Amino acid sequence: MSDQPEQFVIPELCNTTSLALLIIFSELLVVVLLFAGGDISWVQLGLMSLFVQWIALVSAGALCSIRGWLLQLNLRLGATIAFVAVQVVALLVGLMAEWVLERGPGMFERLAGVVTISSIITGLLLRYFYVQQRLRIQEQAELQSRIQALQSRIRPHFLFNSMNIIASLIAVDPDTAETVVEDLSELFRASLNDAGGQVPIGDELDLCERYIRIEGLRLGDRLRMDWRLEENDKTALIPLLTLQPLLENAIYHGIQPLPEGGVIVVELKYIEDAVHIRIENPIPSDASSKASAGNQMALQNIRSRLAVLYGSKAELSAAAEDDRFVTLLHFPKMPISV
Repeated sequence: MSDQPEQFVIPELCNTTSLALLIIFSELLVVVLLFAGGDISWVQLGLMSLFVQWIALVSAGALCSIRGWLLQLNLRLGATIAFVAVQVVALLVGLMAEWVLERGPGMFERLAGVVTISSIITGLLLRYFYVQQRLRIQEQAELQSRIQALQSRIRPHFLFNSMNIIASLIAVDPDTAETVVEDLSELFRASLNDAGGQVPIGDELDLCERYIRIEGLRLGDRLRMDWRLEENDKTALIPLLTLQPLLENAIYHGIQPLPEGGVIVVELKYIEDAVHIRIENPIPSDASSKASAGNQMALQNIRSRLAVLYGSKAELSAAAEDDRFVTLLHFPKMPISV
């Protein structure tokens, strides 16, 4: 475990969505305060709304202006400064209201009440942000563990088959045996790479071709590939080991159970600012539920990886179309320089 202090995190408060939620929350607070105070009138509602909205919006503006600096601080110091900043804003707005309205005696009691209410609400909000931050960290840690498990997993049967291929080729075709060793080492190197990393699509396709070469030596003519790759931009980025597991599923669940084998179609094209990939493989007539479950598990792991990097902008779907199983993947095209 790292001994580094926990970093303070505060969300962006100056975008349209955050400001709208802040205004609605502030107005609800006004209604609660009016009902708690007894007498209610439109004048009171207007004045109280103006007062509370000023505190909320000026506080949001103040926090937005120093947000970049706050994010560099540790949790305790950042939260303290954010808390104090909001109370200073509440006090200044309260003093301004007293000056404009000339309310007379009892100013200090009213200002103390304003700061007290502001302190409670600010404390609750900062606590909420902290809990959300902890939940995100926990989710990220769990997801990274799943990603690492997926990337580090090479099916034992594939490793054993590869070693048997190498052993059988050493005496009769040492050059091919050497190529298989190189391909296998590259696949292992990729599987041990950092989880969640992105690589150029060209590198991912190279890994896929190495994997197909090894499986082609085992399956022979039963494994036939139809590559339909648009040569537009192979430097666009893709999460490492995204396509290879999809091809592995296509071979394991589609080609291997068929005595006659079949064709796997891999189509890659660029539409506007997105990468679109389509993978097709035949469906055995006696496909088992166990195979289907394994396939869905791999797909779900890849969906999780895509969600971390691209959110709702990426999508992975898979379904049977007649006698073919079709996997569709699309995600934003990010140049390698980004």
